[in-house]
Parts: sequence; C-alpha cells; structure tokens
Amino acid sequence: MAPQQPSSMEEQSGELCEPESEELEKQGPGPPSNANAPDSYDAPDGGWGWVVLLATIIVLALTLAFPSCIIIFYLDLQKEFEATNSQTSWVPSIMTAVLHAGGPLCSVLVDRFGCRATVMFGGVLSGFGMAVSSFSHSIVDLYITAGVITGLGFCFSFQPAVTILGHYFVRRRPFANAMSSTGTALGLSTLPFLCDFLKIELGWRGSFLVLGAVLLNCCVCGAVMRPIRPRKPRKTNEINNSPKTSDKKGCMLGICQSLASSLRQQMAFDLFCSNTRFRVFSLGITWMMLGFVVPLIYLVPYASADDMDPSRAALLLSILGFVNIFVRPPVGVLFSLPWFKGRHIYVFSAALLINGLSNSICCISASFPVLLVYVLTYGLSMSVVGSLMFTVLMDTVEMSRFPSALGLLSIMESVTLLIGPPLAGFLVDRTQLYTYVFMACTIIVVLSALFLMFTFYWLDSRDAAKKDSPAKPAINISTDCQYSSVPIDGDKTNKPSSETENTTCV
Repeated sequence: MAPQQPSSMEEQSGELCEPESEELEKQGPGPPSNANAPDSYDAPDGGWGWVVLLATIIVLALTLAFPSCIIIFYLDLQKEFEATNSQTSWVPSIMTAVLHAGGPLCSVLVDRFGCRATVMFGGVLSGFGMAVSSFSHSIVDLYITAGVITGLGFCFSFQPAVTILGHYFVRRRPFANAMSSTGTALGLSTLPFLCDFLKIELGWRGSFLVLGAVLLNCCVCGAVMRPIRPRKPRKTNEINNSPKTSDKKGCMLGICQSLASSLRQQMAFDLFCSNTRFRVFSLGITWMMLGFVVPLIYLVPYASADDMDPSRAALLLSILGFVNIFVRPPVGVLFSLPWFKGRHIYVFSAALLINGLSNSICCISASFPVLLVYVLTYGLSMSVVGSLMFTVLMDTVEMSRFPSALGLLSIMESVTLLIGPPLAGFLVDRTQLYTYVFMACTIIVVLSALFLMFTFYWLDSRDAAKKDSPAKPAINISTDCQYSSVPIDGDKTNKPSSETENTTCV
C-alpha cells in the first residue's frame, strides 16, 4: 500500500534520525495529530536532497581526504620529533583507523541524537583536535590529538552524512553516491594546495591551527541535513513515570548494559553470520584496505626522496583529486542504468584489480612523468571504486540495516587501516626503498579484487542453479483414506512396528 502523502512540505521533510523527544516537543501536549500515519515517506530523490548531497560532498572533502593531505607535513613532523618513517606514519594511520572504527559508537549517537546533531558534534570535535595538536610536544601527543580526537570527529561527521543521503535518494542512489564520493576528490584536489601554502607561510603548527578552524565547516553542513521521515512514536510513557532508583551502581550498570546492547545491535554480527554476500564483501574490503590507502600516504615522501620539489609532489595529489572530480559524476550516471543492476560488484572488482596493478608503475621511476601516469591510472580506477563501494554495500544488505552494516564494516576496515601504513614504514626503514611498499600494495589489492570477483560469481551461479532446478513434485494424498493413530502407552495389545502415523487407502 502506498504511503499517505503529507499535506505540507514540513511534513514531507519530517523526521528521519531525530530523537523521539524532539518529535514529541513538536507535537505538543495531548495525543498525536495523526496516530495512524505511516512511519516513513517515499524518498524525494531530489528537492532538498540536492542540498543534503552538496553538504555531504563538503563533509567527505573535509574528512575522508584529510588523512591523505596531512602527508604534506610528513617530513616536517619527522624532522621536528626526530621520528622514523614507521613512527611518523602512525599519525595518519591512527586518524584513518579511528575514522572507521568509531562506526558503532557513531550509530548509537545517531539513534539517540539524530544525524544532524551527530554531524555537527563531529565537526566541533575534529576542529578541536586539530587545534590542540598544534601545541604538541612529542609524536605521542599527535597520536592522541590529531589521531584519536580528530579521527573520531571525522567519523561522527562522515558516517551520518552517508546514511542520511541513502534515505534521501533511492531511484537515483547510484548517482547520488557517485556525486557524494567526489567530495573525497574535491578534498584531494584542494587541500594539498592549502596545506602547502599554510606550511610555507605559517609552518606546521600554525597550519594545524588554521586547519582546525576549516574543519568547523562540518557544523554548517550538518545543520542543513534536515531529516526526512518521522521516528516511530513511543510505545508507552509508563517507563518515564517509574520511580528513579537511588542506587548509583545500579544506574551505572544499567547504562553500561544499554550501551553494550546498542553496540551489539549496531555491529550487525547477526547480519555478518547470516548474509553470505555481506560476509564476503566485508572480508574482501578489509583485506583491500591493507594496501589501498598506503600509496597515497607514501606518494609525496617517495617523490621528495628523489629530490622532487615539494610543490610538484603536492601537485600529484591535486591531479589525483581533479581526475576523481571529472570522472565520478559520469561514472555515477553510467552505473545508474538498469543494465548494471546486479552487476555493480563485478565492475567494482575489475576497477579494484586495475587499481592494484597501477601501483607497480611507481616501481619504474620516481620522476614526475612516471608518477603522473601513475596518478592518472590510479585516479581513474579509484573513481570507479569510490563511486560503487557504498552502492555495492546497499545492494548487499537491506537499507534498514545499512547503518549497522556500515558500522561493522568500518570497524573491520580500521584494523588493516591502522597497521598498513606502519608496516609500510617499517619496510622503508629496513630497506631504505619505497618501491617495495608499492609492490606489496599491488599484491594485496589484486588478491582482494580476485577474491571478490570469483566469490560473487560463484554465489550468483549457485543462486541461478537453485532457481533453474525443477521443483520437487508435491505428494498427493487421496481423500478417501482411513487414518489409524498410534496407540497410546496403555494399549499393550495393538503396538505398531513404527511410531509414525499409518495411512491406509481404501
């Protein structure tokens, strides 16, 4: 049955992720005005959704692209704190890992406070973390401020923005996801220039302070993410009228149990065990992340080690961003065509395979022309991978379980994202060569692409075989049959040889 159409634009925009208390405040005292109204409305696929899409693009530009652009200060941090490659690489590694690992906690905040408030809180937290990191006196201080605090703020801004976008667009969802993924490209194309300019003018400490102010723009983006459907009404109000306990230990225990229950719900362990496709996709993406972002972290140090000018090295990242900006929108339009429905995973795997093979280009030379070819090839394949990642996940699970599935996938990714760059730094410290890093990334990403491609092909072939297999004929039982039941325990004389029911046809 089609949902009831709202009578005004305010009802159509409704509540999507806002807390229940806010909805009750809007209703005012007394019973709800429309108790039989449906809990959700059709996604607008436009309208205010375009504003939300623009805000999501900016949020992704300030969050997902930031850890890669912080590499502009890699050599400055290494000299300032006299750290090794492995120690310095922990800063963007922790930032990226926390960005993904905070998914379950972010889902709890979204359920309690809504997407809008969570995005705004993430902007404040990330800006505060970067501002405080400018006063760091050791590399460990950067791990906490720029790594943990800023990364957690990125998580609180990034994941709710992606979630609410999925509710605003259904028919145009592949196009919306592709357009939102250009935010990462926008950040990669602009932030390196900004970071390089700030480093020359203010040094790395002044740059971190200014970048903290820039990250506060996530608050503005979160403010326009208006919810779209109402929350379910409260079942009863009797819980609020119950007497409050004075036992502090019992109160704390209840809070901890509630938090643990929410985390179990948001981690989607049941979905991981029951949904084979989601399990395969999660394992493949987790393995992929071990080598997917490492080339971006070591591209600028690799070029600088070959005496390339830092500005030209930063230009490589900007070119990578511009390639994504111009490629992702047409890719989103192309993959929105009906023919690609059900085939997104194969296009994603093929692009991931090309992306992994492109890392081997860096092994030829560290000259600007060679690295330019690498950046163009890597950027083209990265555009397709970034455009389809969320689309494939939405195709794999139901939209109602997407936030919890994204939370579990994010925390799985965080493990490999955390250990990947330090392992690469350890390899550089031992060999003094960056080429081994790019060779290792080639092997890792190629293996993950082949795993996803062949496993999903096997699953599709198995499902097709089940559909094509003839159904078993039903057993027809004649209507003129006499049924004799199994005798009870007290009947000692008539004991059948079998305990099953006997059917005798006349």
